[in-house]
Amino acid sequence: MTTRITVAADHTRIGDIIYNGLGTGKHPTYAWEAITQVNSVDGLIQLITGHLDGPHGEFWFEPDESVVVVRRPPIEPRPATAESNKQRTHRH
Repeated sequence: MTTRITVAADHTRIGDIIYNGLGTGKHPTYAWEAITQVNSVDGLIQLITGHLDGPHGEFWFEPDESVVVVRRPPIEPRPATAESNKQRTHRH
């Protein structure tokens, strides 16, 4: 499950999803893109979606400026379970 949250620009993370305009597809979710880079440049926060060597989105924010992102909760590790050493034998 994902959650739409508002964070300060300097608290955005790689993997957060940001709204990037109307998009090229007919479906509205095509306009949401994953942030692939977060940079601090001259006191501003630069968010990049996509790859620098191809088409990408670029957003500039003040560090304390509010940004709405969709963030997936961190994956929790599975608890360790004791594995049984019992082997089934098949009788024929």
